[in-house]
Amino acid sequence: MSTNENSNAHGDGATRRDFLHVATAGVGAVGAAAAVWPFIDQMNPAKDTLAAGSVELDLSAIGEGESVVIKWRGKPVFVRHRTAAEIAQAKADDKAVLVDPETDEARITAGREKWLVVMGVCTHLGCVPLGSRSGDDKGEFGGWYCPCHGSHYDTSGRIRKGPAPTNLEVPGAITFLSDTKIKIG
Repeated sequence: MSTNENSNAHGDGATRRDFLHVATAGVGAVGAAAAVWPFIDQMNPAKDTLAAGSVELDLSAIGEGESVVIKWRGKPVFVRHRTAAEIAQAKADDKAVLVDPETDEARITAGREKWLVVMGVCTHLGCVPLGSRSGDDKGEFGGWYCPCHGSHYDTSGRIRKGPAPTNLEVPGAITFLSDTKIKIG
């Protein structure tokens, strides 16, 4: 029986050299990933930034029909104490033709329909809509109005008219700590 460098005893054509090439490539890939990981990991937010990733707000100072703007993660958040008329209109508008269909109930925290919490960033180009301060233009639907390109939002933060493709975003982490205190984040 003659020995052939290009085949092994099993006759499948694999050699020790092939194994060494595959093993070397595998070790090299793991080494490259280990070398690159610190550069990727440094792009994550710092621990102190993550700790500041939540904000609490005392709701007792917000009168019915009023809104406040707070900062969360560097972005504005609108917190509105809705009136009974605004809630009724928002529920009635569930049946309207909506650009981004979503019910009023899906946009509020269960059992807390008088409080609406939405990100204060227009979904068209990232402007901050008007409507949270006394005297602001609230648009045709009584919610918020983005003067940059004319997007109109209703009292549930849903886009009703204009170029914005989606509703104002509802932050995912809203917790009512009590009847008068809310935590976002």
